[in-house]
Amino acid sequence: MMECLDIAKLFIFQAAQDGLSSEMTNMKVNKLVYYLQCLYLALYEEPLFEDEIQAWRYGPVCPPVYTQYKEFKNQQLPVPLIDNLPEFPKNITDLMGEVWCFLGEHHAYKLSDMTHQEFPWQNARGDLPADAPSQNPLSLNDMKDFGEQMLDDIERSHPEYQKMIEVVLTDALSGKASEDLAVEDIDEWVDAIFA
Repeated sequence: MMECLDIAKLFIFQAAQDGLSSEMTNMKVNKLVYYLQCLYLALYEEPLFEDEIQAWRYGPVCPPVYTQYKEFKNQQLPVPLIDNLPEFPKNITDLMGEVWCFLGEHHAYKLSDMTHQEFPWQNARGDLPADAPSQNPLSLNDMKDFGEQMLDDIERSHPEYQKMIEVVLTDALSGKASEDLAVEDIDEWVDAIFA
């Protein structure tokens, strides 16, 4: 199992690699860590890291990550040296890359607003007023279910999705199997999504 702080450092490092380190704040890295946990739960049916994610006022927060970067408030976070990052398994770096590609360009407040529309945060907050503090944990089951929805959104945004789905639907409606669509094609398409 990974450490949530190592995951946060990897996102901060990636932002610097892409010239976006000035946008990487405590709020933003916490949201990215949350989204990665959701996707990991959906794919592997176990959490990527042990620490709970809580339903704070501005969205999901992993308390150890928040505490580590608390002194920076809403300012840019320090970029870790590559030598200070642990070795990550390829499946984790690939998934992190997918989260970064899908959400990394969004500002911290946009990500916060997005999480407020999502049921894991809403369910954990319950009937609390919008500005009320909370340390209520987000349910792993809710995050897993939401991660499955995210996977569907990521898949649908892939450039090959529309072409492939047209072939599948046309063939399904005509009652014939497509010669254009082989199992290998589907495997390649799925691999391309997470490449």
